[in-house]
Amino acid sequence: MHWTDRRERYRATIAGNECIHPGSVFDAISARIAEELGFEVGMFAGSIGSFSVLGAPDLIVLTLTEFAAQAYRINRAGKLPLMVDADHGYGNALNVMRTIQELETAGVAGIMIEDTVLPRSFREPKPQLISLDEGIGKMRAALAAREDKSLTIIGRTSAAAINDWRDALTRAKAYEKEGVDAMFFAGGVTKELLEALKGELKIPIMLGGGVAGWDKAYMGSMGVRIALQGHQPFSASVQAVYETLKALRDGTNPSDLKGIASAERMAKVTRAGDYKSWTEKFLT
Repeated sequence: MHWTDRRERYRATIAGNECIHPGSVFDAISARIAEELGFEVGMFAGSIGSFSVLGAPDLIVLTLTEFAAQAYRINRAGKLPLMVDADHGYGNALNVMRTIQELETAGVAGIMIEDTVLPRSFREPKPQLISLDEGIGKMRAALAAREDKSLTIIGRTSAAAINDWRDALTRAKAYEKEGVDAMFFAGGVTKELLEALKGELKIPIMLGGGVAGWDKAYMGSMGVRIALQGHQPFSASVQAVYETLKALRDGTNPSDLKGIASAERMAKVTRAGDYKSWTEKFLT
């Protein structure tokens, strides 16, 4: 498949003047729904990858191969530009290069590489950051590994949440100097930091959690181009499956179940019409 078009659309989105909320997706069907509803970008998080692939918490037990394979399944399902949280790149700077290569091949439009020490170290009391020098090395490695220049490389830091906003600003400026296309801040962002970032960074800003109550107009005016809203769609799907299976186990008649997708919606999200057309064209 040819991935450049969706990467160019992703770049156009973050080059604009507005802040958007991406659709949190985790498989082919959720990505198609997000695309149908008009989301400009899909977001596949490392935590959601661990939940959906392994049924395990977000403790970096998911492998790069497993994560890339699920990203590919999502991308193959439609044309929604997909950004992913590739955690720490699954190791050191050389592993980061492999991460970029695998996810570029999988069709991803934007890849985040963060500077947290992952997985958690022995007797580590709380999350820690790698050194600034190592973080710079990882960003350089990510950029060097990229072959399709339309692929967006995003530096990611939790420095504001772990250390302070000044360290977050220092790291962001250093990663920007190395050539990353955008900076993602995972928690701890205050209006003071956002004002500093707006004055110091020339690349698009992206935000994770902790910005409840900030509207898109305000964030857009501060240079924020993407702000996550969380990953509720996966949690909602878990609850729906639980309630449906429980109702069936408790004796509810299948015809009396609530919240079931209609046959028409199922046909749409599985693209049954396309398959019917192909069957008639190629099998008859």
